[in-house]
Amino acid sequence: MAFMAEHSKPVALGLDDALDRRRHEAALRGLIAGEVRFGAHDRMLYATDASMYQVEPIGVVIPRGVDDLQRVVEYCRDERLPMLPRGGGTSLAGQCVSRAVVIDVSPTLTGLEWVSEEARACGVQPGITIDDLNDRLRGHGLFFAPDPATARQCNIGGAIGNNAAGTRSIRYGRTSESVEAVELLLSTGETVTLARGSGLTEPIARRLSEGVIDICRRYEPFIRERFPKTLRRNAGYGLDGMLADIDEAAHRGVDPLETLNLARLVCGSEGTLGIVTHATLRLHPVPKAKGLAVIGFASMDEAIDAVVPLLGLHPSAVELLDDMVIGLARENIECREFVELMPQPGEKSGEREARSEESKAGPRPMSAPRSPLSAVLYVEFFSDHGTEEIAERFDRLRALIAERCPSAGVACYTDPESMARALKLRKAGEPLLHGVPGSRKPLGFVEDNAVPVERLSEFVREFKRIVACKGTVAAFYAHASVGVLHVRPLLDLRDPADRKAMEEIAVEVSDLARSLGGVMSGEHGDGRARGPLLERYFGSELMRAFREVKALFDPMGLMNPGNIVPLGEHPESIESIHERTRVRPAGFDLHAAPAATWFDYEREGGFDHAVELCNGAGVCRKKQGGTMCPSYMATLDERHSTRGRGNALRLAVTGQAVRAGSERAESDNGSENGSPLLASRSSLSPAWNDPETLATLDLCLSCKACKTECPSNVDIAQYKAEYLAQSYRARERVPLRARVFGHVRLLNRIGSALAPVSNFVAAHPLHRAIVDRLLGLAPRRTLPRFERSLFRRVTGVPPPAPSQREGEVRNVLLYGDCFTAYNEPRIGEALLRVLGAFGYRALVVDAGCCGRALISTGLLDDAARTVARTAARLVEAVEQGGATAVLVCEPSCLSAIKDEWLSLRHAGPERDRLRRLASMSFLPEDFLDREWEHHPRRPAFVKPEGAVALHGHCHQKALWGAATSARLLRRLTGDSLRVLDSGCCGMAGSFGYTKERYDLSMKIGELSLFPAVRSLGPGDVLVAPGTSCRHQVHDGCAREAMHPIELVDRLMVR
Repeated sequence: MAFMAEHSKPVALGLDDALDRRRHEAALRGLIAGEVRFGAHDRMLYATDASMYQVEPIGVVIPRGVDDLQRVVEYCRDERLPMLPRGGGTSLAGQCVSRAVVIDVSPTLTGLEWVSEEARACGVQPGITIDDLNDRLRGHGLFFAPDPATARQCNIGGAIGNNAAGTRSIRYGRTSESVEAVELLLSTGETVTLARGSGLTEPIARRLSEGVIDICRRYEPFIRERFPKTLRRNAGYGLDGMLADIDEAAHRGVDPLETLNLARLVCGSEGTLGIVTHATLRLHPVPKAKGLAVIGFASMDEAIDAVVPLLGLHPSAVELLDDMVIGLARENIECREFVELMPQPGEKSGEREARSEESKAGPRPMSAPRSPLSAVLYVEFFSDHGTEEIAERFDRLRALIAERCPSAGVACYTDPESMARALKLRKAGEPLLHGVPGSRKPLGFVEDNAVPVERLSEFVREFKRIVACKGTVAAFYAHASVGVLHVRPLLDLRDPADRKAMEEIAVEVSDLARSLGGVMSGEHGDGRARGPLLERYFGSELMRAFREVKALFDPMGLMNPGNIVPLGEHPESIESIHERTRVRPAGFDLHAAPAATWFDYEREGGFDHAVELCNGAGVCRKKQGGTMCPSYMATLDERHSTRGRGNALRLAVTGQAVRAGSERAESDNGSENGSPLLASRSSLSPAWNDPETLATLDLCLSCKACKTECPSNVDIAQYKAEYLAQSYRARERVPLRARVFGHVRLLNRIGSALAPVSNFVAAHPLHRAIVDRLLGLAPRRTLPRFERSLFRRVTGVPPPAPSQREGEVRNVLLYGDCFTAYNEPRIGEALLRVLGAFGYRALVVDAGCCGRALISTGLLDDAARTVARTAARLVEAVEQGGATAVLVCEPSCLSAIKDEWLSLRHAGPERDRLRRLASMSFLPEDFLDREWEHHPRRPAFVKPEGAVALHGHCHQKALWGAATSARLLRRLTGDSLRVLDSGCCGMAGSFGYTKERYDLSMKIGELSLFPAVRSLGPGDVLVAPGTSCRHQVHDGCAREAMHPIELVDRLMVR
């Protein structure tokens, strides 16, 4: 069974002549003020989206405004170049990849142009994201209702193109129900306003409207018979909606031009009809009250069977997660605490509330549930009347569940913070699936079927039978309230048997959905995943109708060609659903040549599989909130997002960067293989020293936020270090700056030994100018001062004698990190005073460098040797001294012990001893809080005079969280503590010192940290555990921050 044949294509679709490409690039640069990127590396970064597909575009254009957009379209029209409008690139069916000129509107066309509270409407540009729009509408008491899981990073233009819906479509409908009008730029260069009745007054709108009316009348019997009647449907062009407008006109006895709204036809058209340049959106009042009930079931069947009865309570959403998603969340650092929040089957309310309180304090080890949690339903309620109505719905829900499934656990929330925390697991569902280890991955090709809700359980049972017959399993989650389940079978596209199974599953599931009165796409659209099956589902007559719609709007076939309708006259010209995928972009398997790595990637199946973990969901493309990804937040550039870096690494490791870099000046004769710059062989040598890949990685701050905030746990910081090390090995040379920055402990030790002379020399203008030139330092960046080392300061000075409780003697080690020991020894001295006051015997250990700077600069050979020595010394000190904890003042050094030490090969002591060492290593403030009830003694403290603000370190927030640090400070300061949502400071160790990165470093600081610091009063205290963070605040805000232990020491009663 095959869905593939030769392409018919626009004239330029086979373009790959380098001379032609350079001609187009030069011409476009001369036409527009925006960016034109036709280089191979940039093209490949736009070759993927959130789907499994990879198709190299002709080039990328980022218009600065609508005028630029107009000029680009006119040029492409004249040259017959295909065009693909793109925003966040979050498409799940491959709609955002094509052999076309990609027009990325997401960085620039982001305006909210007007808001009318009276009309409950607003006007927007296509590049604004849904969440950004709603953030800006909050002050008006209104919101845009469609809420797909990607709302933080998907654009309004994409939501229109995909007819996005989300969790609350049962109450508010799809995007097509929330769009009043669009301005559409056609491939002819014409601009038309499409709105209800616009065909009466505007000539272009009239021509298009009359054409659609004619098509609907000629194909009316087929539209009425074959379009599904489900609540959610998103396949083909929405001719059923157009026919409904025509029916309304007939019922009212008016001209159908008066009732027809072609803006609704544009919704779900996947960029194949034109480019939206402006949209008028319908808004809704923010509900007066909201509530969320979370129900934990012991089986999937119990959860499915509860859906229809729950709909009788009139919820705004009912969402489902199955055991596969839950199991993956348990293994995810960021998500495991949200699993712990879920009500467990058989659990009483009080037990769950106790666990919930513990989880607010910080992550805890997972406890064994009373019964296996196999499915979760989220039931959301909105009320326009108030909290009493929400409480009444909760009572009815509890009664219903108690009657139908008494073993199910129920938790109800009404405060926004708790609801947001509970929903984080649901929002992470799809990206979490891509963290499945092994060669089989959950693939999105039948992930969007919609069936009548009352037949949902039948659909699930039959679907499970189908995938079981193919020897695999599938994950189930999503919008149970409207009969939409996002189901992803686990398959390996490198395996011919799995590719065959993929096509068979696609056909059988599509037939199953149709037999139950459903459709194969409820919201994700057709794209490459379902386009090949459209004729099988709708029939040849409706495919002809779709082709006529396409020709009416896009007579030259230039807009996102090949989506929804085939490129030529024959439906079979659409490709197979398993062609042009990331693992087989040219029709053959890509296998990276084996390479010896410094880090252990056994769990991922090797480094080549590790760099494939990114699923393209674009969670890293958010503009605010959290830490990931600071360089993207500052640049809004795809290249400098986590996804961009993940793609660059994948292309380099699989050798595609080498082929792309060759820029062969020859045509691919149609480029049926989808990646014309690939050689026709499956084993490509990794491009370990690719300049473009190195440039893309260069602006990564190694903040580690992606290790946890990315649901797929893509650890770009570690992958970057690995790639840098491989590049040094490939070119047999390490840059001087990397050597100096990497060996910071040696530099600090020498500077400390020579202080204060070293400080005088470092500050001398001539010396500073020479160093700046040699190392490429930013002249505006201040340099750290050297101090007499902590080791020399405490030599021979015994710690205060502890007051033993019941004869207990507790020893702890203070690890002398590179910065506490040589630059800020006052912090170590403060910690010794605090530990003595708490009754501990503390020993300062000079074990050597943790290797953090060596790892970050890619000097992994040196790092492995250094870590082996340091780890052996620390383990020995712990065992000989009987220490119960190792305290590390610098978070980045602690993160090395807890993270990279466990994955570096040849890291000295055996892994079990390293894991034990990691488990007993803490920031001192975390240790003091965790042991609060068990300290040998506890000193008294005074309250601070002003407020206290805490800025957490990126590694701290990413790997173990700042909750315990905040809790300790809250114990001492009460309500005066404010935990800043300040993201990354932008310094990132040596990153912020360099001349070429200084401006970006400060721009990142300005995103959230600097404004938060400037908002503090003169008597307030800023606390930051990271030395880089304190340095950045000093340089960016001319304000001093202190380490948390310094504050504890200051507040302690002597």
